[in-house]
Amino acid sequence: MIVIRRLIDRHRAYTAIFLPGEEPRIIPTSDYEHGRILQVYKQDRPHADVHNDFSDYGLFPAEHRKPQA
Repeated sequence: MIVIRRLIDRHRAYTAIFLPGEEPRIIPTSDYEHGRILQVYKQDRPHADVHNDFSDYGLFPAEHRKPQA
């Protein structure tokens, strides 16, 4: 499971990404960049060169699913 949080101090805003068994990754980001990170990692759709639930488990939006026999 991935946890993504927005951290803000007096001078700068950050995106923190927490993965089990790894050190937290804290990246200075703008609001737009943080939103884009959330968009990609919240599994909204498959993205080229991004491994998420769509690529790992073969999940696709309903309009792209093949009917099961």
